[in-house]
Amino acid sequence: MDTSQHNMHNLFEQLGLPSTEQDIEQFIRTHRLFSQDIRLDQATFWTSAQADFLREAFVEDSDWCEVVDELNTRLRS
Repeated sequence: MDTSQHNMHNLFEQLGLPSTEQDIEQFIRTHRLFSQDIRLDQATFWTSAQADFLREAFVEDSDWCEVVDELNTRLRS
């Protein structure tokens, strides 16, 4: 059973990305999604494993779904 806290820091760790607040902000600035036609998991900057994780978070409405949705929103704002 996964009892970890599901927040942006832990999501970035789960994705194998640097996860300090500065790293997260830099990632978001660097990887803006300007088109609403591209689903988050289809963005070209993800590895296939990262894309699979993000897709499953939505499809399975997992515990990660809320924070993945937050990342999606932040990448588009």
